[in-house]
Amino acid sequence: MLDHLKNENILFLDIETVPVKPSFDEVEEPFKTLWDKKSAYFRKDDQTAADTWERAGIYAEFGKIICISVGMLYQNDGKMHLRIKSFFGDDERALLEEFSTMLTGYSRKKTLELCAHNGKEFDFPYISRRMLVNGLPLPAVFDTAGKKPWEVNFIDTLELWKFGDYKHYTSLNLLTALFGIPTPKDDIDGSMVAEVYYIEKNLRRIVTYCEKDVIAVAQLLLRYKGQELLLSENIETVTPE
Repeated sequence: MLDHLKNENILFLDIETVPVKPSFDEVEEPFKTLWDKKSAYFRKDDQTAADTWERAGIYAEFGKIICISVGMLYQNDGKMHLRIKSFFGDDERALLEEFSTMLTGYSRKKTLELCAHNGKEFDFPYISRRMLVNGLPLPAVFDTAGKKPWEVNFIDTLELWKFGDYKHYTSLNLLTALFGIPTPKDDIDGSMVAEVYYIEKNLRRIVTYCEKDVIAVAQLLLRYKGQELLLSENIETVTPE
């Protein structure tokens, strides 16, 4: 399965996002009213817009990216290795610029294919939207306008697992358990990111969690391809200060 994919051309990624403001009270108009309308579609009868603000981070119009972690596979001494790097911080525009510069550099050397779990529904469009909101040009690999489906270099490990079943959702946590891959959710999960960021103010903890997700996605794709899992000693993390 997936023999046409070259490991060394795949950039694995994961993002962590939070509401653009720590509390609904700090949200400025017109976004306070707009969130009230948006959240009306999913909040319970006894909930207010403020009660659901913690969910705002999953929407690119009301959230922001605080971390993008990426990983690339390479061969060394006959063994597969994975190098991880993260772009993170309070300044979303700055981390997106750094991420874009990295993509441009790699794209000069090879045809990149981006891989994430549920990436087509979340990570890829979220990054693209926040790039535009921040006034940044889209990197070529994200510019899908006018492209035919087979020209879009997105790999989604969730979509691959569906095998055409559009109703089926399987979490990364479940798939890692199924394939004997160490869970990336051994400390925090996505529902805790906003609290860890705004209340604990522990961005490093979030970065570590994001990097674990990238490792898990890379391991999962290798299992899809019938290849050996990465050994822990062959995973290198290069996180900038």
